[in-house]
Amino acid sequence: MSERPQVSVVIPVFNEEESLPRLHATLTEELSKLGRTWEILYCDDGSRDGSLGILKGFSLADSRIKVISFRRNFGQTAAMDAGFRHAAGEVVIPMDADLQNDPADIAMMLDELEGGFDVVKGWRRDRKDAFVNRTLPSRIANGLISRVTGVHLHDYGCTLTAYRREVLEPFRLYGEMHRFIPAYAVWAGGRIKEVVVRHHPRQFGKTKYNISRTFRVLLDLLTVRFLLAYSTKPLYFFGKWGFALLTLAFFSLFWSVFKRIVWQGPFYSDPFFYATIFLSLAALQIVLFGLLAELNVRTYFESRRVPPYVVKEKHNLDAEDRPCAG
Repeated sequence: MSERPQVSVVIPVFNEEESLPRLHATLTEELSKLGRTWEILYCDDGSRDGSLGILKGFSLADSRIKVISFRRNFGQTAAMDAGFRHAAGEVVIPMDADLQNDPADIAMMLDELEGGFDVVKGWRRDRKDAFVNRTLPSRIANGLISRVTGVHLHDYGCTLTAYRREVLEPFRLYGEMHRFIPAYAVWAGGRIKEVVVRHHPRQFGKTKYNISRTFRVLLDLLTVRFLLAYSTKPLYFFGKWGFALLTLAFFSLFWSVFKRIVWQGPFYSDPFFYATIFLSLAALQIVLFGLLAELNVRTYFESRRVPPYVVKEKHNLDAEDRPCAG
């Protein structure tokens, strides 16, 4: 296709040879009903079964089918990031390859996107997974993520989501961070809506999800919280904790001096005197870390000429227009 497709569907694939033929048939059928131009990007994440061969067959039969193959398994987030970087569509929709997401929901999500939203997030309200090792940890993680990010969603883990491409362009994905894209989108001023989507039991193969992945998500959540709140001013974060430790050091020193004057207690051998030294040094180190982080952030923005803001629209300005360098 010479023109940009309107819809790009991105599908990470890892050892899904049994699911792929049925998924592809259903997906292409549903996309053909949309009345829009489309493409499908399959991202093979180092599959060790016959998945890649099946995907190559799809691409040979239809030029709208694109395949990206990794040399080894890098994880779902890496596969999604590769798909997002190569997707040409105005709307990008990731979904799973295991037949649990329903391609018939795509039309509904596109309609919702036309209502002025930048992200339409799927919610698997009637989830067909094991409760103890899948659904329960997911609900706990969703509640924690909603509380930490301030973006309240029922199902951060649902892959099936519709994004306007401009929402995805500023982000690079690492770890398990694909599930945090809605939080990033809201931080950048995007509008998000959550809709109920269908969810089917897994028919083939084994789930790639395990409880250790939940812990990785929680660790990534710390990174996301820091990036959302302090990505352009890390000194505010470090300075806050440095000031708190310095305050504790002051009270510790005051108590040590008070005991010395009032009760004639020891001063240099007083534990509170040593606590004052420790807390003061810790406060100094944290502030210095903040200054180093501040320098790194400034170097990043200056070297890559990346502004610390996101522009939604321009009027009477060309895309090439640049501010004058002072």
